Amino acid sequence: MSIATAERALDVLADFPAIPAGWAYLDTAATAQKPRPVIDAIARAYGETYATVHRGVYQRSADMTLAYEAARRRVAQFIGGKPDECVFVRGATEGINLVAQCWAGTQLKAGDRILLSQLEHHSNIVPWQMVAERVGAAIDVIPLTADHCIDLDAMAAMLRPEHKLVALAHVSNVLGSVLDVRRAADLAHGVGAKLLVDGCQAVPRMAVDVSALGCDFYVFSGHKLYGPTGIGVLWARAELLDTMPPYQGGGSMIDRVTFARTTYAPPPTRFEAGTPHIVGVIGLHAAIDYAAGIGLDRIHAHETALVANARERLSTLNSVRLFGPDDSAGIVSFEVVGVHPHDVGTILDEAGVAIRAGHHCAQPLMDVLGVEATARASFGVYNNSADIDALVNGIERVTRIFG
Repeated sequence: MSIATAERALDVLADFPAIPAGWAYLDTAATAQKPRPVIDAIARAYGETYATVHRGVYQRSADMTLAYEAARRRVAQFIGGKPDECVFVRGATEGINLVAQCWAGTQLKAGDRILLSQLEHHSNIVPWQMVAERVGAAIDVIPLTADHCIDLDAMAAMLRPEHKLVALAHVSNVLGSVLDVRRAADLAHGVGAKLLVDGCQAVPRMAVDVSALGCDFYVFSGHKLYGPTGIGVLWARAELLDTMPPYQGGGSMIDRVTFARTTYAPPPTRFEAGTPHIVGVIGLHAAIDYAAGIGLDRIHAHETALVANARERLSTLNSVRLFGPDDSAGIVSFEVVGVHPHDVGTILDEAGVAIRAGHHCAQPLMDVLGVEATARASFGVYNNSADIDALVNGIERVTRIFG
């Protein structure tokens, strides 16, 4: 699809009040701007319908409880799971930590191994290091292909029966490279390992069906899906959740409490201690409806066209080095040779272009790429060719300033 066709098919910029005319917001991989339906749903939940959930016997509380659980059903439908397999968490980071503490921390033992890849976000590295150190497990790392994708052939050669868990990003937050999750799941299951997938960058950009993917755990954050911050989802197979103890205690997650003994509620409630982020859940529901209303296939086509255009134009600049595959999903990382990415970001900001500059919480990947940091432009439903024009013009100014 050409960029002109993509723009005609998707023109929703007016839905985003926080993006003023002339501002190119190219940091969606960090956090997405919020459309009016999400903002309105949050304002309505706080301003008109707010009450606690699961506890009150009055009508307002009952209505909010229905809305809260309707959101859980909507999440399940959106990713192809079941409601009782969807745990509300603060974000993907908490979801990964929950699995690390409650599954890996109880199932792994000394001599077991965990398999990661070189492109993982710190949130999909550090929790496994913490567990491995505690239980005596070891971590192995899958290399990347020449075009910066996870090398599944290398993964196949590395896997051993000692591997109990594989944890990989569906879409790299730096490179935009897309994992063949189905193949990764089949490889992991071939040695009896479980597969956790970090879906933060995938869920906003492409249709996800956890049943078809064959993974065992899947996590994502609401704020990257045009929803509010502070809310995310852990999906896990019901039989796995059933075996996992809670890692936080408090209200809601219990069945019966005495000073002698406490019994716990079944999943997913077992993992949702305390008063939840009620309005965040309502906002997430609205965000899912918004994205689904546009269509994930249309969003993916739109962002694919933008990425292709951006990579083509940036590749004509001799000073620019591109990272990642040509078909990256919604993300373009690059460096302007001889210029620190922070300087690139600062100069672009002066021109009304917002990008990300830094290691993107992926320092091991920076080591692999041989750089300290990169500049990253990432796209959303609201971006268009004018944003790419602004990006390219800004980088040309960077090269003039730095010679």
